[in-house]
Parts: sequence; C-alpha cells; structure tokens
Amino acid sequence: MEKVDQSLISIFDVTDDKPELLQSMRDIAQLSGVLTELSDKEYFQSPIHVLRFLRVLHIINQEALGIAEPIESEETLFYRYRNMYGYDEVITQSYMKHLVFVLGKFNWVAKTTKRIKMRDVGKRMMDVLIRLANDSLAYYLNDDVARSLFQAKRDAELSEAYDDKGISGGNKLASMIKNVEEAVLLLHERQLEYLADRNALTQVEVIHHLMTELEGKMAERMDKFETVDQELVFSDIKQRGTAAISDGTKISLGTINKILKFAHLQETDFNHRIQPEAFRTFIVKSFDPPLGSEIPNAHQILSFMEQGQYKDEEIDGLWAPVKFASPISPMAIDEGINYIENYEPITEEIEEKVDEEIPDTEEIMEEQLEEIMGDSKWQITKQMIHTERIEAYLEEVEEAGLDELIIRSGSSRWSDIANGLIGVSALVANKKAAIDEHANKEMYDNKDQRDWRWSEDEQGTYGIRKRGRKRER
Repeated sequence: MEKVDQSLISIFDVTDDKPELLQSMRDIAQLSGVLTELSDKEYFQSPIHVLRFLRVLHIINQEALGIAEPIESEETLFYRYRNMYGYDEVITQSYMKHLVFVLGKFNWVAKTTKRIKMRDVGKRMMDVLIRLANDSLAYYLNDDVARSLFQAKRDAELSEAYDDKGISGGNKLASMIKNVEEAVLLLHERQLEYLADRNALTQVEVIHHLMTELEGKMAERMDKFETVDQELVFSDIKQRGTAAISDGTKISLGTINKILKFAHLQETDFNHRIQPEAFRTFIVKSFDPPLGSEIPNAHQILSFMEQGQYKDEEIDGLWAPVKFASPISPMAIDEGINYIENYEPITEEIEEKVDEEIPDTEEIMEEQLEEIMGDSKWQITKQMIHTERIEAYLEEVEEAGLDELIIRSGSSRWSDIANGLIGVSALVANKKAAIDEHANKEMYDNKDQRDWRWSEDEQGTYGIRKRGRKRER
C-alpha cells in the first residue's frame, strides 16, 4: 500500500474560486433541494415516508447499474415498486409522477419518451443516501457500547478507503479514538449491568471481539501517519488511542471472565471450614482488583445476586459484621409513609392571627377605692418616714400615751422625739392610728433626763391606739 506522502484532498483546503469546489457544492445543494421539495409534501414527517423514498431510489439505482430492466415511465416504476415491496396505499401513480418530477427538476434523473434514466449526480447522491441508511441500520442493531465501537470501526475503514487514497475522510483517526474512549466509558458504567444479566455473555463477547479488531486497525492507522508532517500533532491522539484500546480490551476480557465465573458459581463446592488468612486475602484483593482481573469486587458480587433464577435465590443475602442504628418502629414507619403519600405543600401565604389577651376587669367600690389609694399613699410615706418602731410598740400595748410612745419607741433625746412625733403624725394622718386628746394618760417618769419639754403638759397625755379597718369586698 502506498504511503501518504501528499496533502489530502479536502474542501476545507481549497480556495473558494476553484471550479471543482463550486461544482461539488452545487451537487450538495441539489441534494438539499430534493429533500426540501419533498418535505413540503410531508414525506419526511415519519420514518416510513423516508423508507418509501429510499425504496424508490433503490429501484431507479438498480436500473442505472444494469441489474434491472429499463424503467419506461412512472407507471412502470409504480408496478415495479408494488412487485418488490407489496401493496402500499400511499404509493400511487400520482406519487411516482411527483417524485420523478422533483428528481428531474434537480437533474437526478432525465425523463425521455422511452425511459427514465439516472444522471451522474443522482447516482452519486442516491449512493450516499442508501449507504448512510444502511450504516445507520447497522449502527442501531448494536447496544450502546457496541455502537461506539462499530462507529470506531467504520472510522478506521473510511480512513483506509479515503485517507490512504489521498482524499480526506474528515479526521477519522481522531473520531475513531474518541468513539473508542466513549465505548470504554460506557463499558465501565454498564459492567454491573452485564454482570447482573447472565444472558449478556454473547453481547460482551461481541464487544471484546470489536475491541481486539480495533486494536489492530488503530495500530495500522497510526502507522500511516508516521510519514505525515502532522505526526507531532497526532502524537497526543495516538497516546490516547493506545491507552483507550488497552483499557477497553482489559475490561471487556475481565467482564467475560467474571460472567463465566459467576455462571459456574452454583456448581462450586461449599467449604464448611473458614480459613481466616485466605478469607482476608480475598477481601483485600476484592477491594480494588486490577483491570482484566477475574476477582469481582463487592458491587459486582451484589449485582449478580438475587436474580430469581432458581427457587429462593431472591432471599439470598450477604451477612457482614456492621453496626447499624437502632431500628425504627413499625408505627413510625407507617406514619412516615402516610406523611409522604398525603403530603400537600403549602402554596398559600400563611396568615398569622394574633389573639389579643384582654385581662379580666375587677370592679372596685368607691369606698374600697379610697382605701386602696390610701394604702398606696401610705407605702410612699413609709419610704420617707420610719414608723416601724412606733407600730411595733403599739402592736404590743395596743394603746399608749403620746409621751410614753415617743420615748419608749425611741429615746429621750430631742432628735428622736422629733422623729417620733413625725411618725405618730403620719400614722394618724393615714388612719393607721387614732389619737384621743382626752385620754389623760400618765407622763413617762424621766423628766430629769430630758433636754426638752412639752409646750403644754396635757399634750403628752394624749392617748394613741392602733386603728383597725374592716374592708368590704
């Protein structure tokens, strides 16, 4: 095979005024024109309309290749379609006439009085559409992982078909490596799913076969770029591709080995004797096994359990010495489930109503009001005038003379006598004590010790008694 020693033919590397470039773009415009013209008739509103259109193109293409009889008119095309694909109520002679008219309008076919002939532009555009449809069908016949690998394989084949011939295939090497990386990522994500499905062995074997096949094709493709000036540009891509293929091959092979090991797990003998060292080694290896290893980790083991393949398999379990929180009571679980099932979020604004507390009113008679006001005044008075000793003495004797009261509750000194008279005056004014000017009480016998005297001796004979009140409620 010739080495790629010249620049690839690409529309992105040609000047705008080159006639060949303009002609190729005109062909693409004609393809777009056909699709646009037919889409006005809603032929592309559903996949079945597209299939009918491609079937008609296939019939015309067979005639152009010489493997079918000439197509004389739209009527011939109509009956040939019915003969090949059966009756279809949508495919009528008017449908065929309109389709041939559109294809002729954009120079895909040429209609003469004797036959409908395929033009060169139409042949190449039909080949593109049919090949695209077949590629899509082959792509969707695979699962998610195999699709990316299939596309990577197609990239390698297109690179071989185009790049090796000097025609750009559109960075197929980078596209191939990207598809392989996506396939490896999906394989990592779906490995547990494959392990849980015992019927996935064939599917994983197909993936591994594609990986192995791609490994050779990628190495071949990379060798082709060793003589290209852009080899340094592709060095990073080559490194990524090598790593992706290596990773994908290991994980696909490891998945196959694990599926086989799990499938034969039921036939293994039970060991009724636990070997601590061997069990410890198994746990250590299962924690983070290397790629391609046959040793499954904990997630893979649990994914393969409880499949219901045989009686009572779903109740299998794994016992581990783990401390769990105290269990929730059945009543609490029921309440929680009921709350979740009947929970309705509050969508309206919450209006808070504040109830004012009005204290109960207490009615007071007018007479009681005077007493209460008097008590208040008396408490204020007691803050300024000390009457405690006078009240205490009256509590003992109930009644005493003024001279006796002020001396016995205080002393014979002038300052104490003055304070005592003020205290008696406060008691009488606040109705805590009563004064009797005609009591004629005896004077206290200590006149020789006094440094004061009464202005009138009869004042000292006034009687002072404690006054009691009866409150009416």
